[in-house]
Amino acid sequence: MSKIAIYPGSFDPITNGHLDIIKRGVKLFDKLYIVLGENVSKTTLFTIDERVNLIKQAITDFDQVEVLVSNNQLTVDFAHEVGASVILRGLRTATDFEYEFTLSMANAKLNSEVETVFLTADNEQLYLSSSMVKEIAKFSGDVSSFVPPCVATALKTKFVDQKQA
Repeated sequence: MSKIAIYPGSFDPITNGHLDIIKRGVKLFDKLYIVLGENVSKTTLFTIDERVNLIKQAITDFDQVEVLVSNNQLTVDFAHEVGASVILRGLRTATDFEYEFTLSMANAKLNSEVETVFLTADNEQLYLSSSMVKEIAKFSGDVSSFVPPCVATALKTKFVDQKQA
């Protein structure tokens, strides 16, 4: 039986921290779905199609990883739909843990057959967040060490376009 997991998030944009979790996740699972969902409490910089494109460009080295979009659906229901028994989540800080732990308890109550597995961020990525990357890029800072090259280019283009608008 295949071990299938989903790695849900907004990935706005995907960072090297996300890629580290993916790289480590593929060692644990036969199939890993990166699941983009719409988080109604977040305003995104990139559209869902732009994020899917950027992720696909960033994961070309991972054959067993696929990008999917989930609209208006509980994560555990989506996991069940694609045959995943695990929700993969990355943790950076104690604040992340509190939020993710609470979420995992709710998910377990909703579907006890879906487990949440936490991977702690690599020491090099502990401070890294998509929000921080966007803030640096907004003010023309160099984000090349935080994100894949395709994302650095997309951020630069996005903020140049916004300044011209």
